[in-house]
This record gives sequence, C-alpha cells and structure tokens, in this order.
Amino acid sequence: MTLTHYSLKHYVNELNKINLLTNEELFGQGETTVTGLEFNSKKVKPGTLFICKGANFKKEFLLEAIERGAIGYVAEEKYEVGEKMPALFVSDIREAMAPLADIFFNSPQEKLKIIGIGGTKGKTTTAYYMKLILDEYLKAAGQLSAGLISTISTYDGLIEEESKNTTPEALDLQRHLANAVEAGLEYMVMEVSSQALKYHRTDEVQFDVGIFLNIDEDHISPVEHPNFEDYIKSKAKMFGQTKELIVNRETQEADYILKRAQEAEKYYTFSLVAPEADYYADNVETIDLESNFSVRAKDFEESYTLSMPGEFNVENALSAIAAIDLLNIPQKFAQQALSKARVPGRMGIFSTTDKQIIAISDYAHNRLSFEQLTLSMRKAYPGYKVVSVFGAPGGKALGRRKELGEVGGKYSDYVYITMDDPEFEEVSEISQEIARYVEAENTPYEIIENREEAIKTAFQHIEDKTILLVIGKGHETTMKINGKNVSMKSDDQVIQEAIEQYNQKNV
Repeated sequence: MTLTHYSLKHYVNELNKINLLTNEELFGQGETTVTGLEFNSKKVKPGTLFICKGANFKKEFLLEAIERGAIGYVAEEKYEVGEKMPALFVSDIREAMAPLADIFFNSPQEKLKIIGIGGTKGKTTTAYYMKLILDEYLKAAGQLSAGLISTISTYDGLIEEESKNTTPEALDLQRHLANAVEAGLEYMVMEVSSQALKYHRTDEVQFDVGIFLNIDEDHISPVEHPNFEDYIKSKAKMFGQTKELIVNRETQEADYILKRAQEAEKYYTFSLVAPEADYYADNVETIDLESNFSVRAKDFEESYTLSMPGEFNVENALSAIAAIDLLNIPQKFAQQALSKARVPGRMGIFSTTDKQIIAISDYAHNRLSFEQLTLSMRKAYPGYKVVSVFGAPGGKALGRRKELGEVGGKYSDYVYITMDDPEFEEVSEISQEIARYVEAENTPYEIIENREEAIKTAFQHIEDKTILLVIGKGHETTMKINGKNVSMKSDDQVIQEAIEQYNQKNV
C-alpha cells in the first residue's frame, strides 16, 4: 500500500492526545514531512524521524542518524547535537514507539483480521495450527495464504525470514502488518509474548480473536520479569485488546485469568476436562503416533485426527478449532489441516522400525512444557520407559535449571544432562546445578556436555521399550556459546542418524 506521510507537527499533535509528549522543539520545521521511522541508526535515510531507544543508547547513534539524513528525533531527554535539530520529548520511549509506528504505517492492523496467541507454552504450535487451517480455507477460496509472526519464522506476504524475537518491536511489528496489507493478505496469526505486552510492542493492535493457552512460572530473571506477579499481569494485558477471547479453563491461576478475561469484549473457554466449557474435547486416544479426538461446541460436534501425539497438542489444536469457529470458517478445513500438521522444532516424532524406541525432539524448555510432554507420552505409550536428554541456557531464565531438573528427575527413568545455549557460562557448572535436582528425585543420570554425543549415547544404552525425549533445541542448528552462534547438527538430524544406525543393526 502507498503510505500517507505526515508532518512533524502531526506527530506532535498525536502524541499530545495520548499524554506522552512532555515537550517539543521544532525550530520552525513543524511542516517537515516524515518519510522514514527508525531506531537503528544504520538504517536511517533522508527524511527519517529517529527514535532514541534502548538502555544502552548512546548519543553517537543519534549523531550517525543525523549524518545519514534524519530530520528529527524522539527521546526522553535532550541531546546536544550542535544544531537546531527538531526533537519530540516523551515520557516513555517504549510506550511511544507503538503510536509512532501506528502513525507512520497508517494503522495497518485495522485492515487485517489478527489472531493473537498468548501463554507460557504452546504458542508456536498453536500459531502453526492456525496458519495451516487458514491456509486450507484460503486456498480453497483462491486467496493468498495467512501471515505469520512466530518464534520460529515471520511471513508477511512480502518478507519470509527467521524470527529474532517471538513478537518484534513495535516498529518492526507495524512494518510487517503494513507489508501484509500491501501484499493483499487478509489474516495475520501472531504469537504475543509477555515481553511484548510489558514493553508496549502490541499497544496499537486489537486482536479479532485471542487465544490464551496456559500460565506457569517462566522468564523470571533480572532481565525479563522480576517476579511471577509481573509475568502474569503482563500476559493478561492482552485481554483488554481482544474482541473475542478463548481461554483454557484448566490453566493454572484460572480464577485470576478468567476474571481478567472479562476485559475482552467476549470470552469463551476450552477444555479437555470440563464438558461445560464452550469448546470441549474428549475421546482422546493415540494410534500410530497420531491423536484422535472429538470436539463438542454449541453449534457443532466433530471428530478430528491430529498428526502429533500428546494431550497438550490436542489442547493446542482445540484452541485453534475454537478460533476458526469464531471466524466463521467451516470445520472441514481444520480436519484437513490438522491431519497433516507439522511444526518446525515441535514434536518431531521418530520411531525405530520395531517400535522399540519412540524418540521425540521438542523445543520444550520450561517446567510446564516438559511436564506436559512427559506425562502425555507416558499416557500415550504405557509400558515404555522414559529417558530424557536436556540442558538449560546460560545467563537467563535461571529458574529453569531447578524446574527442568525436578521434572526430568521425577518423570524419567534415566537422564542425560547436556549443553543448551550456555552463552558465557560453563556447561559443567550449569549441568552440575541441574544434576542436584535430578539427584534429589533419586533418578540415575549422566552428564555429557557434547549434545550430539549425549543423544547418541542415550540410543546406545536403550534396552527396553523406551520413549526418548530430547528437549530444548528441536530443529535449531546453532548453539549460543560465548556470544557466538556455533553451528551444530539439529536434534532432529542426530536422532534420525541414530535411528538409521539402530535399524541397520536390529531390523
């Protein structure tokens, strides 16, 4: 779409309306037209309004932006730049970014149907389910596929790329939405992270349908959320921006979540436990690595096959089924899409020919995801032992070492502790910390720092029917070590190689 560009004075007036502007210095240049908006000084072009953003912001960035052609800047404080440079001063630069982006990109969210997905676990899987269902529907109608903004990848009709953040900064988010409008997309599916909500990245977005999957402690650290209260409040902020909200009736902190759900224009519940939920799934069974289940709602009762096992995946699928019902999309498209659904890095399922070993590669990286994965697999495959391979990252989400160690120790028959994005910490120290919690559950374990070696060793020592859970990395092919992304084989590839070796020897 062709953007309408506005003057500096227009930005001043709009920021004044929402009480974010504290002062301005236009030096008689208020009618200057803003033709670019950036917070990265290296991307500045002539006509750009530059945003002085970030805890580590330096005046040198502003000077570079001016040198590249910036016609003004937005900041919380004045910078002496040696010339009459127009400046807009705001009370909170993060809060100002979303309305600034909304102005510059001409409110693209108003021209799209946006489905937002929040929760601690399952956002990516549910986002892919939603996109797959929408794509089936749109293909049948001869229309363009749905957009996607997720932890794994971003597609906006013009750009397809790996994602850097679960939910991008407000400026990047609005740029993707504007691209979607320009490309002629009708739907955008997006994950909504707690950080995005806390730091105002999604402030200008209203979700036509919102999904809330679950809540559990995660991302609690000095650089993320200081405590659980801040985390859950940030998550629930999404509800007030939602027209029709779908909430997991069985989530932890359900009383709080359901009370906050009333902030949406309308809300509905889904459940695998309570028949009184608006969307209820039952008769869940696993057959040949797939899930079969039924769904009852006010206006329909249908059966589905999901090409991924595990009740938590059925729960994710149920939320997507509810969402497309609210979007008035026939359920046949959900049935078609879910029967062949695959999600990069999530629930990669591998089996030896003799079904002796069922290996799962999954991104599960917190207590809730690991626990649900393990319990679901035990229920789906009774009589199988469970062997887990996992580690914990360095420098963030420090509570995961305890959480993963406890869950791994409690529900596994044997644990291999290994590397998982150690960054600037020693793998041995992270592993020893995890090991204390595994040992407290009286579960035998082994520390093998090399991840590929840990996975292959696990295969070599399996004797009985076993579910092998390899969690934390999924399809990723790099390891974060000392500030660098070091190339490695993905867990999927290592598992596939190990299964081929097993089949050659045993079948």
